[in-house]
Formats: sequence, C-alpha cells, structure tokens
Amino acid sequence: MSHDAVPDPLDDALRRHTDYGAERLEEEDVASDPIAQFTAWMAEAAERGVYEPNAMVLGTIDPDGQPSIRTVLLRGVDERGFEFYTDYTSRKGRALLANPAVSVVFPWYTLHRQVIIFGEAHPVEREASEDYFARRPRGAQIAAWSSDQSQPIASREALEEKVRDTEERFRGDETVPRPERWGGFRIAPHRIEFWQGRTSRLHDRLVFRAAVGGGWELERIQP
Repeated sequence: MSHDAVPDPLDDALRRHTDYGAERLEEEDVASDPIAQFTAWMAEAAERGVYEPNAMVLGTIDPDGQPSIRTVLLRGVDERGFEFYTDYTSRKGRALLANPAVSVVFPWYTLHRQVIIFGEAHPVEREASEDYFARRPRGAQIAAWSSDQSQPIASREALEEKVRDTEERFRGDETVPRPERWGGFRIAPHRIEFWQGRTSRLHDRLVFRAAVGGGWELERIQP
C-alpha cells in the first residue's frame, strides 16, 4: 500500500521561489533627492498596508569589533537624516557611541522593496530627546526608567517589580522626566539604495551616493 509523502514545512520554506513581479524602478521614476524618494516610498508602504512600515533593521559594530543587528523604529526623517531613540547604555547605544558607522534596511517584503542606508549615527540634540520623550505614552516612559536595556535580569517577575517601583516613584507626578541615559540618534546617510524586486532575480537597484561638495549622484548597480 502506498502512502502519500508528507510535505516538510522546513524544506518547503527553504526551496520556495517567489516571483517578485514586473514592477519597475527606472532612473526617471525617482526623485532627485533620496530623502524625498524615501518619504514617498514609506508613505506608499503605509498606504498599501505594510506592517510597521517604519521598522528598520539596524546594523552596528560593538566596541570589541563584533557586528550586531536588531530592529528599531524610525521616529523622524528630514534632510539631516533618520532618527530613532534608545537607551544610550544598551548594546546598540554603546556600539554607536564607540563607532558611529551604521547600516540600515527597511524590508518592505510584501511590496518586493527594500531601502538600504549607510551612514554615521550621532546623538541628537538634547532638546530633540526631551521633546520626543515627553510625547511617549506614560507606560513607555516608565519602561525607559525601569529597564537597564541589554543587561541580564533574573526573571520577568523581577522586571515587573522594577516597573512597580518606578510607578510608585512617579506616582502623583504629572510628567515623567527623561532619564539621562535615554535619547535619540540621527543617521546622516552617505549612501541610500532603492531596491525593487523583479522577475528572475533581475532586480532594479538604484543607488544615491553623497557627492563631494554637496548633492547626490545616482547610479544603477547590477542585481
């Protein structure tokens, strides 16, 4: 008696080949400024239902030279660069204070698009950190005080106890002040790549590079 083979989900996932379609990215389609092009693509990602369109994978180099990556949320973008916020004593905070070189990927998979950024990250102005922290939900403000980000802790219960202690500390206070160790970084880009998936892995890749003397140079690179 024959038996039908049972599909192996792992094998299926590893062998899957998705056709990324025929949507094109031509030089005449992009803005002359990569920040304008990025904001247009991010707005489109939000309109087309991408989950957390401001989520970006951030790559850093630790003080001991080891690479490290994680997902963070973009909280601001303008001609100066891309802003996100964190604990300066966390692993990424310590890495960036020691070595500001970074790379970032916005992986908008359902659109078959990526934006890849290379640049340097430096702490934002104190006023910017104060302003953003003041706009956070109170629970997130309490969490920033309660968590020594990236440091070991004995249990979830121990973390929740720290939260209760912080809530008691600020009980009755109308506002929660920003911890000195918490604030923003701004990535000043020198290279921004716009990646559009295409059929047969012949993707469109348009790269903006900061030009000497100001402005940007645009070139196409091979997939």
